[in-house]
Amino acid sequence: MHLLKLRWGQWEFAPAVWPTLAALFFFVLTVWLGNWQSERADTKRALQVRYDAAMEEAAIHVGGTLLDRDSALYRRVEVEGTFDDAHTLLLDNRVYNGVAGYHVLTPLKIQGGPFAILVNRGWIATGRSRDRLPETPAPQGVVRLVGMATDPHSRYVELMQDASRGRVWQNLDFERFAASYSARLQPVLLLQANQLEDGLVRDWPRPDMGAGMHVSYAFQWYSLAATLTVLWLVLNVKRHRDDDR
Repeated sequence: MHLLKLRWGQWEFAPAVWPTLAALFFFVLTVWLGNWQSERADTKRALQVRYDAAMEEAAIHVGGTLLDRDSALYRRVEVEGTFDDAHTLLLDNRVYNGVAGYHVLTPLKIQGGPFAILVNRGWIATGRSRDRLPETPAPQGVVRLVGMATDPHSRYVELMQDASRGRVWQNLDFERFAASYSARLQPVLLLQANQLEDGLVRDWPRPDMGAGMHVSYAFQWYSLAATLTVLWLVLNVKRHRDDDR
């Protein structure tokens, strides 16, 4: 059964119903996926613009009030307080210049208020043996930190049930840490930028929102939709045979 039959000289275009419906379904699906990836790219571009604008704004002083996470995200912040070194975490499998190591996270009890803020103090190499953790003592007394507020929540898959126990964690489970900590935490993770005498590396890369990746995916879906269209046309064009000859 054919949808239609068109003839041009010796050629005939006669698409069948069910193959055409199948081709239409996959064409609509691939175009929709391409549009979805394009929208994701636009969202990521907007986030990148927001980040660039936030870095030009004046630094936020973190004090005795709770920050609004959305308005503080990617802003430069400054805060004073004392490190709670007893609750330092080491995030494992963090690579810097091809060398395996840890990110050192320590809560800072904010001066003049009931809150604390979790600080990523920097990177340190693993060392010769994983059986011996590197020394990462936090500076004593009141310190002033300057850095960037980032989202403490990340997407990950835990392959081990005890991946977030002890001092060494595979990934930051912010909710778990906040629930077990004595003070209420600010809803951001501070990437420390100013240097202190603690031997840690603070070479933070510029956040990549991933817009280019979504553009690439969108191009692939649109290309597949175009390929389906061309195949549908080519496969349904055949040379007409005149049975009367």
